[in-house]
Amino acid sequence: MRYLRKVKELNQVEQWKLERHPLDVRDAVVDRYAREGPEAIKAVPGEVERLKWVGLYPQRQGGDAFMLRIKVPGGRLDADQARVVGEVADEFARGPAPNPVFGDAYLDITTRQDIQLHWIRIGAVPEIWSRLEAVGMTTVQACGDSARNVLCCPVSGLDADEVFDAHPLAAAVSAYFTGNREYANLPRKFKLSVTGCREDCAQAEINDIGLWPARLDDGTVGCNLLVGGGLSDGPRMASDIDVFVAPDPDQVVELFRAIAQLFGELGNRENRGLARMRYLVQELGPERFRAELAERAAFPLQEAGQALTRRYRGDHIGVHPQQQPGRCYVGLNVTVGRMSGRNLVEAARLAGRHGDGQLRLATDQNLILTGVPERRVGALLAEPLLAEHSPAPGAFERGVVACTGSEFCRFALVETKARAAHWARELDRRLGPDETGDGVVRMHLSGCPASCAQPQIADIGFRGETAHRGDQILEAVDIGLGGSLGTDAAFVDWVEGAKPVDELPEALAALLTRYRAERRGGERFHQWARRLPNAELRATLQGGRP
Repeated sequence: MRYLRKVKELNQVEQWKLERHPLDVRDAVVDRYAREGPEAIKAVPGEVERLKWVGLYPQRQGGDAFMLRIKVPGGRLDADQARVVGEVADEFARGPAPNPVFGDAYLDITTRQDIQLHWIRIGAVPEIWSRLEAVGMTTVQACGDSARNVLCCPVSGLDADEVFDAHPLAAAVSAYFTGNREYANLPRKFKLSVTGCREDCAQAEINDIGLWPARLDDGTVGCNLLVGGGLSDGPRMASDIDVFVAPDPDQVVELFRAIAQLFGELGNRENRGLARMRYLVQELGPERFRAELAERAAFPLQEAGQALTRRYRGDHIGVHPQQQPGRCYVGLNVTVGRMSGRNLVEAARLAGRHGDGQLRLATDQNLILTGVPERRVGALLAEPLLAEHSPAPGAFERGVVACTGSEFCRFALVETKARAAHWARELDRRLGPDETGDGVVRMHLSGCPASCAQPQIADIGFRGETAHRGDQILEAVDIGLGGSLGTDAAFVDWVEGAKPVDELPEALAALLTRYRAERRGGERFHQWARRLPNAELRATLQGGRP
């Protein structure tokens, strides 16, 4: 018998969603707001919230300035799509003054394989949508209380060691939920992940639903199901609920649909702070959640197989052989995910000239060109774009991730993009290349506890804060150490609180110098940090050493 949640009083957002379906906001943008401007949006109760369902957020500057998020299912773009996105950024993503570090007309690659544009005026949105739709792209449900962009290993179908190519599954799930009114009003955002690789590239443990590869005793390959992962204020690793699903698009879509139904029926619609699916999994427990899922799925649930994930890879930077003989993919570093629209247009050109016309976006905010014949790798590496977006960056610039930060986000406490890029480049300058090749350190800077930059799974995670020094209030960060996913998944320990950002370069240099001196053979940073007492790590960050 199905469990049903009794709701006493809907929160304000839920009331707005009942007054008018959020997907109806698209027509309002085209028919009214693009002509009348942002004041017309404010005149409609709840309309700013509904804009999320078409990928629009107001920037912190207010007025006629919006962030527009473009969905890229599984991170796959063809050259025409990349060119159009780059052209749109170059034409429309222009603020009143250039950023002193990044200039103007840029885009951000996100940790969900999306693309974000800033300084978009509402009057330009219908034209942007028209250009995107002409090449098969959309912003629908890139935000809002519905299925977000579906993650997949960025080199699915290319990795010689993958169990199977999971991108068709991710694409089928994305197609099912995008524009589906029945599942577009969930209690909160709904983050989905599918991978057939062995290296946890799609971060199954921190998604609401994660599928990663598994094998049954009879040799059948497919996926085990994880549910209820997430970060933000209440981080939780996803639970394995003992379910195996074949790599069949129809079965996978039905499984995800049934979980969305369960979430929609049982999720918390009273308190948005407790509305994420991880709280529902925690409330029910894995066994009861599985039982409720079995009540809603159209096929019997099969017991889980042997998980085949080996480790958490982290990135795909550099030149790598594909499973297709004589072909390579080339991972390019896009520092903190930010690149100019013109550079994405150029990357699209290079994808067609040197590769198979395909580009991939990775969850570490980087870019991959695929299908490059071995004989053309040298010519690709000699292209001027690769001097700016290098396939061989420094160990710290290679591992740095940052959210939007206070430059645009209304919730962030600190500036992130320029600061994280500066920290990484300064560390590469001070410490130089890592001679062992094991020293890539993943540093993730989030401007607030919402964790858009995923600091809890970083080697070194930063969370925006404020610090008091005398009568001054300074930008600061909490510092966490030792996070990772994969077979040794664990969140960071927050070892230092509210450290002023100006003190970070010296503190990080001391910590990382110590790591390089003390690590054991092949020991990665998160492993080293976990075996040291937090008090020692804190003392090093504070300038002392026990």
